[in-house]
Amino acid sequence: MQNEVEGGSGMRKMKPNSQKPLESLESSAKSAVATSGTSVGKNVSGVKAPPHSRGNGRRRIMVSFIGAGPGAPDLLTLRGRRRIARADVVLYADSLVHPGVLGFAKKGAAIEGTADMHLEAIMDIMLQAVQQGKRVARVHSGDPSLYGAIQEQMHRLDQAGVGYDIIPGVSAFSAAAATLGMELTSPGVAQTVILTRAGGRTGMPKNEALQDLASHQTTIALYLSVARMSAVVRDLLAGGYPDHTPVVVMYRVTWEDERIIKGTLATIAKQVRAEKITRQALILVGKVFGAQDTNNRTSKLYDQSFTHLFRPKSKKVTKVGAA
Repeated sequence: MQNEVEGGSGMRKMKPNSQKPLESLESSAKSAVATSGTSVGKNVSGVKAPPHSRGNGRRRIMVSFIGAGPGAPDLLTLRGRRRIARADVVLYADSLVHPGVLGFAKKGAAIEGTADMHLEAIMDIMLQAVQQGKRVARVHSGDPSLYGAIQEQMHRLDQAGVGYDIIPGVSAFSAAAATLGMELTSPGVAQTVILTRAGGRTGMPKNEALQDLASHQTTIALYLSVARMSAVVRDLLAGGYPDHTPVVVMYRVTWEDERIIKGTLATIAKQVRAEKITRQALILVGKVFGAQDTNNRTSKLYDQSFTHLFRPKSKKVTKVGAA
């Protein structure tokens, strides 16, 4: 979840990474994933790489926007880890990215936190590094495509003619579901998940008011909104959710100090205040979070009577261990 504090300006001398690089990726992983090279758009076997590997156009990729995931360093993707390991400069959102992710950087890499920087300062470092022929890893929390504030950075790189790519990451909403041990799309309860945020200093489009979204009565995941918990509850109730609707607030999901607060729309604002949580938390709302509504519900996918391309109707089901 990207929401860095603005501030700071000018260039700063970056500290080189003094840590020893972690063990190299397993050989099986290396053979399964194309090695990053300077020939954009092709992998080591010469086979054309998928579009998401090519960055902006056919330029050599010098900057990688990397989703570090919600917290735990081992949730970083193999591709993200590899990009960090090859980078000469690592710019990371130190207010949100777990410091353990920096352990994947190579020895001698320049590492700089960006929580107190504004856009100009970040881009100055990035573009100067590229001009010196250095590769840059721009590490964001979660998945960069969700509230990552990468659009303006990519625009500046486009203007400068610099090649870049985006490495997706595990977002907080999926990590939260894994921590809770549940599925967000439960048959007969919810088949839609809305990812949104409450309005604040960053306004919301007219047709995306939380009260309007609440009218769908489905699963909602709210980012960057816990500081406005009372207003969130008010809007959800006004949109039609009953006050007994289950709510889960996940603070720093997958971090060592992770906290889980479970309640309802009638109780959650008071619970969050009591826990003094004002940032870095995801709000999950919907009937799917009520255990009594999801137990014993099954999808059609694995039902014996449900046929599809890989399980035609004529396929006889054999019990394991049957003679």
